[in-house]
Amino acid sequence: MAEPGHRLSARGRGTTERRTPRLLRLLLWAGTAFQVTQGTGPELHACKESEYHYEYTACDSTGSRWRVAVPHTPGLCTSLPDPVKGTECSFSCNAGEFLDMKDQSCKPCAEGRYSLGTGIRFDEWDELPHGFASLSANMELDDSAAESTGNCTSSKWVPQGDYIASNTDECTATLMYAVNLKQSGTVNFEYYYPDSSIIFEFFVQNDQCQPNADDSRWMKTTEKGWEFHSVELNRGNNVLYWRTTAFSVWSRVSKPVLVRNIAITGVAYTSECFPCKPGTYASKKGSSFCKLCPANSYSNKGETSCHQCDPDKYSEKGSSSCNVRPACTDKDYFYTHTACDANGETQLMYKWAKPKICSEDLEGAVKLPASGVKTSCPPCNPGFFKTSNSTCQPCPYGSYSNGSDCTHCPAGTEPAVGFEYKWWNTLPTNMETTVLSGINFEYKGMTGWEVAGDHIYTVAGASDNDFMILTLVVPGFRPPQSVMADTENKEVARITFVFETLCSVNCELYFMVGVNSRTNTPVETWKGSKGKQSYTYIIEENTTTSFTWAFQRTTFHEASRKYTNDVAKIYSINVTNVMNGVASYCRPCALEASDVGSSCTSCPAGYYIERDSGTCHSCPPNTILKAHQPYGVQACVPCGPGTKNNKTCSDGTCDGCNFHFLWDSAAACPLCSVADYHAIVSSCVAGIQKTTYVWREPKLCSGGISLPEQRVTICKTIDFWLKVGISAGTCTAILLTVLTCYFWKKNQKLEYKYSKLVMNATLKDCDLPAADSCAIMEGEDVEDDLIFTSKKSLFGKIKSFTSKRTPDGFDSVPLKTSSGGPDMDL
Repeated sequence: MAEPGHRLSARGRGTTERRTPRLLRLLLWAGTAFQVTQGTGPELHACKESEYHYEYTACDSTGSRWRVAVPHTPGLCTSLPDPVKGTECSFSCNAGEFLDMKDQSCKPCAEGRYSLGTGIRFDEWDELPHGFASLSANMELDDSAAESTGNCTSSKWVPQGDYIASNTDECTATLMYAVNLKQSGTVNFEYYYPDSSIIFEFFVQNDQCQPNADDSRWMKTTEKGWEFHSVELNRGNNVLYWRTTAFSVWSRVSKPVLVRNIAITGVAYTSECFPCKPGTYASKKGSSFCKLCPANSYSNKGETSCHQCDPDKYSEKGSSSCNVRPACTDKDYFYTHTACDANGETQLMYKWAKPKICSEDLEGAVKLPASGVKTSCPPCNPGFFKTSNSTCQPCPYGSYSNGSDCTHCPAGTEPAVGFEYKWWNTLPTNMETTVLSGINFEYKGMTGWEVAGDHIYTVAGASDNDFMILTLVVPGFRPPQSVMADTENKEVARITFVFETLCSVNCELYFMVGVNSRTNTPVETWKGSKGKQSYTYIIEENTTTSFTWAFQRTTFHEASRKYTNDVAKIYSINVTNVMNGVASYCRPCALEASDVGSSCTSCPAGYYIERDSGTCHSCPPNTILKAHQPYGVQACVPCGPGTKNNKTCSDGTCDGCNFHFLWDSAAACPLCSVADYHAIVSSCVAGIQKTTYVWREPKLCSGGISLPEQRVTICKTIDFWLKVGISAGTCTAILLTVLTCYFWKKNQKLEYKYSKLVMNATLKDCDLPAADSCAIMEGEDVEDDLIFTSKKSLFGKIKSFTSKRTPDGFDSVPLKTSSGGPDMDL
């Protein structure tokens, strides 16, 4: 736990005050001084400034403290400066400054050094820094959890030099750090989270072990390399948690979560600045961080600038040393095609792979091959046409092409919009390519895929473990209306591509899909060499979608180019039903209707569509085309009474049969019908409900039918039904109470009869039971009434009821003898 008085190791890249056994050293110093004053020890010299340093005492209840001088070595010298009043406990310096304890003022850090002012930073991960803990657990909660937990003991966060990596198995790994803040601060870090098959969360617990309610607890997968994350911290104790849990997908090993550059502010003042680590520099005073050295340069620890590598050496960005340039080989360049010129010609060209790390001047080095001769450009992709300057442009909507000229869709058809790429002279405008470093997981300004006429392929990266990225973004889809109406068919669109991989080692090709600008999720992976084949993915959600292809030659972390001949090739990509797409053909209309918004090509007025041929034909004489039914001759209906088809006078007619007149008259509106008014129903008031009819606004009719009269009906209010419910409930409760009393009394009679039978069964066969009363009717009702109507108090009745069963297990029943004597219990 980082507190004032602590000094973190240089591996943590940040400190607060020196952590020393202050009390012990002060006692030793005091003891030595006592010996000197008593004359029992050697005579000590007065302490020099280089032989002691200043520290603060602990803060008292008022927030005050003292600055005291403490010798580096107890007993070495005497005559230290007297304690003075220290700064208030909440005092701190700004980032890029340190607290000079001599005059207790903040001063800027020197060049080549940095500070966070009131914080600590962890940017070197050769080992787990002091104060961090890595824990593991099993997420299973079943009976086998105890056995499974043992398998998770090695599932922890692992330091990897510049960053720390999470686990990739189905265990929960937690990276934890506890810190005490003297004032409110922040924690910020960079993370790389490429794989959604791992759940990654970051949260903070305070003094009361209460987690923060920040919505940022669940981290989002990264789309463009390393992402920055920051969370505010409260004063006091805070425990930081980075937790991951992986899930297996097709038995594929997940990519770990990476974390680096953890910085925490609000810890305490810092009394010194710290040197920049190798590969970084700080050229100005008062720096709060160190900058990375550019490529082909390096720096040592605490440098104010970077040094250029020798001409025969090179280095990556942020390097602490330079490497010798190897001789250029055929693995250091790639080929591409130039864009079509005004003459419709293209040229094969060769380019050095970036960054260029090889030397052409060494013995045995190859030179960049000369450019090829110019050849005719390949045709445009389907749905595009070639302009006068040999560029390809999309055909207008309602037309299609096979890559040459655009043709209008015939009547009764609609363009099958989509994207079909099978010729690769230039990269399409809705596609982009880049390279993701497999070493530091940062995106580079490089081209990962290059066009090659009839295919597109992966070029050489900075190293063989780089990811060569190709992305296609589709804004949305426009499926046929018949498909949208089919609830069982969830297909909105589909993407089909033909590819091939040529590999000599463990290469991998990933195909990923992202929805609504979310990070791509891998849906298929191919390992090793794969022959030319086709793959189709069904799209079931109509939204902005991105498709990404990522190719990695090897997973080995080596900054070299050994396997540049291992490539992935894509020959064609076809996406159907794309919004704002182009068409390579036209399909029959999905609906036999000319609804508003339909993409179906219609015929001129008075013509119907021949279903088989898709051509337009004129309606027969004295017929007109029925609206919304343009297919077949049956769509033509006879003219109305008193009218005839007059094709010679088509001007002013709407269908060759009926004429439209513009007659300025107040009575020219259509007759009012039922469709021109609507009903307004009032609420139920005192059992009465009214229905009023009013004209629709604006009123566009005249004459015709009149508004119906107001209608009054009897209704039932909620109060009425509430009364009915209460009455029914009350009646039901009374009935249940009566039934309960009846069956209880019936049960008492049965108990008595059972007791009497038991008593008679104990008599001898020759004995007869004495008569309890005379004139006993069948059913023993008189005796029953006699027993249960015997006059007793309420307490007596309860006592007799609870004491009916004797200790031997039999019921005790009071019987009245025939002589009228006292009752007997049996």
